[in-house]
Amino acid sequence: MPRERRAQRRTLRSILRRRAAATRLVASVKRRPRSFATVAIAAGVDRDTAAGIASGLRSVAKRLGVAPAATARTRRTVNGGRARQTRTVHHWTLAQVSQLLAAYRPRKAAFVAAADRIAAFALAA
Repeated sequence: MPRERRAQRRTLRSILRRRAAATRLVASVKRRPRSFATVAIAAGVDRDTAAGIASGLRSVAKRLGVAPAATARTRRTVNGGRARQTRTVHHWTLAQVSQLLAAYRPRKAAFVAAADRIAAFALAA
């Protein structure tokens, strides 16, 4: 098999793996409560914006007195690395995320676009 074809197939397998992982993430978010950042990433928001919008949604949840659907312990960080200590994370249903997005008023243009994208994702589920 020529080298060019081997390299092309390796690239195609990589694309397929990424697409399958994204599909699994979306299915997982629709199936059970997940963190704000995970919901944002599943909706197609980049990781930095997802971390920022998650912070804003946590503030809105605190202000409205909305409690998380589940609590978990994790060692993962939002940027894909490993944290040194376990952290408590709160998981939210898509219905709760929709409720909080209705009260969320971001000023930054990237956050406004991300909030719209997450709202459309939550309603489509």
